[in-house]
Amino acid sequence: MQVDLTTEYLGLMLRNPVIVAACPLTRETHRLEQLEQAGAAAAVMYSLFAEQVESDRLRQVGQQNLRSTNREFPLPSDYVVGLDEYLKNIELAKKSVGIPIIGSLNGGEMGDWMRFASLIEQAGADALELNVYFVPTDASMTGAQVEERYLEIVSAVRAQVKIPLTVKLGPFFSSLPNMAARLSAEGINGLVLFNRFLQPDVDIDTLEVSPRLTLSTRDALRLPLRWIAILRSQVRLSLAASSGAHCAEDVAKLVLAGADVVSLASVLLRHGPGTVTAIIDDLVAYMRGKEFASIADMRGLIQRQPGHDSTAFERANYVKTIITYDEQAPQ
Repeated sequence: MQVDLTTEYLGLMLRNPVIVAACPLTRETHRLEQLEQAGAAAAVMYSLFAEQVESDRLRQVGQQNLRSTNREFPLPSDYVVGLDEYLKNIELAKKSVGIPIIGSLNGGEMGDWMRFASLIEQAGADALELNVYFVPTDASMTGAQVEERYLEIVSAVRAQVKIPLTVKLGPFFSSLPNMAARLSAEGINGLVLFNRFLQPDVDIDTLEVSPRLTLSTRDALRLPLRWIAILRSQVRLSLAASSGAHCAEDVAKLVLAGADVVSLASVLLRHGPGTVTAIIDDLVAYMRGKEFASIADMRGLIQRQPGHDSTAFERANYVKTIITYDEQAPQ
């Protein structure tokens, strides 16, 4: 049985729903070539950070002054790739691989960094992923103000580019469906669910905050799975699942929930680009076993069940999860 793996994401026709998220693997052209050969349908370039643009702008004041002005952030020389090199890497990637290349901008407030959206477009990126990341820590900042900050950033970046724009955001909104609808009204083309809010650690010897990245596990899948299923019928946007997908079973779950594509990073960092091939092969085997002729037949299937009510489902799932848990009492 032949199966059709093609899917549409941000107006781009992809050969399958497996793409590579922004990560160290997308820094190097030879890695992108390996990922394409393994079957990846698209790749998001590693992120260009707002602070990198700002620190580069302040370079002329001198390294010492720059460090004292912005002491919490790396210096321009600390970043693996410079600003000009980032744009050149997009140009090189477009010449080296045939899959779509999606640029990535990461910022949390209005600023000069936004001009790089148009520069990324000029470098040849097929689309742009805007990663809005900030953690409100001011008690005077209301939820409405948080949302307005997101919308202001998205609107400003949308005005910079004509290529498709997708927004990667976190799940912590009072009403995520409403926020998704408001973002859609700003003219974006997709949402990436979700950004991982990386938690700080403390070094008890140095008495300092210690940044430590922990790769995702399959348990993280539940969050995007839930919200993609809820949003699928409510917004006319491309939906990408991010965080928690490690195998074909995870990809299948997310597509059934309504995802157009599934972004991989942690599993590729652990096991290498060749993992993509195994995931796609296993996905095809699953589809044949279930007699799904295409990804389109699978996508959002749980949303198409008779009598489906998202609100009732969420409450029912919550109650059933608690009352059906049966832990053996300790001996």
